[in-house]
Amino acid sequence: MEVSIEDRSSNDSLGYQESGAAPAKKEMEPLKPSSLYLEMPSNDHDGEITYEPTLIEQEYTIFPHRVYEWLYPPKVPRECQMLRIENLAVPACYLLVGILQGLQGPFTNVYPLDLGATEAQQVTVSTIRSIPASFKLLFGFMSDNFPLLGYRRKSYMFIGWLMAGTAMVTLMAFSNLSSPKEEIPEDAPSMPFLSLCLLVFGTGFWLADVMGDSIVAEKAKLEIEKGHIQSTCYACRFFGLMTAAPLSTFMYSHIGPGSIVFLMSLLPLAILPTLWYLSEVRDAPVKSTKEQCNEIWHTVCSRAVWQPMGFVYLYNLLQVSNGAWKNFQKVILGLTSEQLNWILNVAYVLLYVGVMAYKWYFISWSWRSVYIGTTLLNAVFSALQILLIFDITFGLSYFWFSLGDDALAEFVGGIQFLPTTIMMVHLCPAGSEGASYAMFTTVNNSALNLSSAISTRLLAIWDVSLEALQAGQKTGIFNLTLLTTVLQLSGILFVGLLPRTKDDLAKLGDDSARSSTGGAIFLIITFCSIIYALVVAALNIVAPGWSGES
Repeated sequence: MEVSIEDRSSNDSLGYQESGAAPAKKEMEPLKPSSLYLEMPSNDHDGEITYEPTLIEQEYTIFPHRVYEWLYPPKVPRECQMLRIENLAVPACYLLVGILQGLQGPFTNVYPLDLGATEAQQVTVSTIRSIPASFKLLFGFMSDNFPLLGYRRKSYMFIGWLMAGTAMVTLMAFSNLSSPKEEIPEDAPSMPFLSLCLLVFGTGFWLADVMGDSIVAEKAKLEIEKGHIQSTCYACRFFGLMTAAPLSTFMYSHIGPGSIVFLMSLLPLAILPTLWYLSEVRDAPVKSTKEQCNEIWHTVCSRAVWQPMGFVYLYNLLQVSNGAWKNFQKVILGLTSEQLNWILNVAYVLLYVGVMAYKWYFISWSWRSVYIGTTLLNAVFSALQILLIFDITFGLSYFWFSLGDDALAEFVGGIQFLPTTIMMVHLCPAGSEGASYAMFTTVNNSALNLSSAISTRLLAIWDVSLEALQAGQKTGIFNLTLLTTVLQLSGILFVGLLPRTKDDLAKLGDDSARSSTGGAIFLIITFCSIIYALVVAALNIVAPGWSGES
C-alpha cells in the first residue's frame, strides 16, 4: 500500500487553492505545524481493514525534525506510534513484564530453598506461581466479552497490575524478608503464605500481560509495514528481562530478598498512572458471546490457522532439552553456581540481541528461511556439547566453552520468537483478539511444557545419574546429547507447513481451504494442554512428591 504524504496547500484535488497564493513549500519545516494526508487503515462494517485518506495535523514540537520523525514516524498511523503518551502504557507494560520476570527468577528459585523447603515444597511453590498462566484464554475471553467501566482492556490491565503490586506489599508487611542464609528468622514467611502471595501476584501479572497482548494484536492490524509494533514491544520485554536478571542476582546475594520484593511491589503500582492516558474507545460495540465463539470456531477451521499452528506445536514439541546437562556441568566440569548464573545472564542478553537482530535485519526474510537457518545453527551449538563431553574445548576453559554453547542457543531462540508472534496476530479475528491470541500462545507454550516432560522421561533410557557421572561414565550423557540434538534438528522436516510470508498466510485463509476436522483437532490439543497443566499443578499441590521428589 502506497502512503501519500502531501502538503495541503499544494494538493489540487482539494479544490480550494487560493488564486495568486505563493507557491507552497515542498519541505515541511520543523517547529511549524503542517497538514499531512496519510492512507490510514480503518475497519468497515464487515470488519475488513480498508485504507482511506485521512488528514493528520502535526503539532508544534520542540524536537528537531529528524528526532520528531523518529519518535513519531509520519508514515505510521498515530494509533501505532508507541511513544505517544496515549500509547506509552503498551511498551511500558511489556517492559515491566520483562523486568518482573527477571526479578522474580532468583527470588522464587532460591528463596524457598534458603527457607528450608523440601524438593516437593519447591515444586509446589513453582507450580502455584505458574497456575495463572493456564488461564490466559479465560482472561482474554473475559475482556473480549465483558467490558469494565466501558473499557475492554485498560480496566483489566489496571486490576492486574494493582493485584500484582498489592500481593507483594502484603508479603512485605506480614513477614520478615531478611536474608535467611545464616539463620532463618522466626517470622519468615511460611510456605503456604508465600505460595498464596505468589499466586495472587501471578494472577495479576498474567491478566495484565494478556491485556497488553490484546492491545498489540488490535493495533498490529492498523500497521502498513507489518511486524514493527510487536518487534518493538517484545524488544522492550526482553531488554527488561536482560537487565533485571543480573540485578536480581546481585540484590539477592548482597542486599537480601526483601529488596527484590520491594521492587516487585513498587513497579506494578508505578505503571498505573500511565493507564489513565492509554487511548481506548469507551463503550465500543461488543459482539455477543455466541457470535464471538462462532467467529473463533470459523477462524480455527481455516487452514491459515491449523496448518501453521500445527507446525508451531510440532516444532516446539521436538525442542527436547538434555535434562542431565546441568548436572554434567556442575559435577564433571566443576562449574560453580555463580558461573551457571553468569551463563544464564549472558543467555538473556543474547536472547535480546536475537530479537533485535530479527527486528532490524531478518524481518525481511521469509519465515521458512528464518526457521531453516536458525534450526541448522542450533544443531551446531547442540553438537558442541558432544565436544565438551570428550574434553575438546580448543584451549578454552570449560566455563568459556559452555558460555558460548548455552548462551548462543538463546540468540537463536530470540530470532525464532518474533515470526511466530507476528503470525499469531494476523490470525486473530477482529473483536476477539484477547481470547484468540491467548489461545494461540497457549498452544505454543503447551508444546514447550510437554517437551520438558519428555526431556524428563528420556533420563531413564541411559544411566545419567549423579553417581554415574561422578564415576566418570560418559556413555549415557553422550547418547542422550546425541538423541536430543537429532530430535531438535528433526523439527526442520515440518517447515513445509509454515507459510513463507504474510501473503502466503493470507492465501491459506481462502474460504475453500477450511476443515472442521482441522479446527476440532486444534481445539482438542488446546484444551487438553490446559487440562494437563492444571492436573499436574493439582497433583503437585495435593500430593507433593508424586513424580519422585523428596
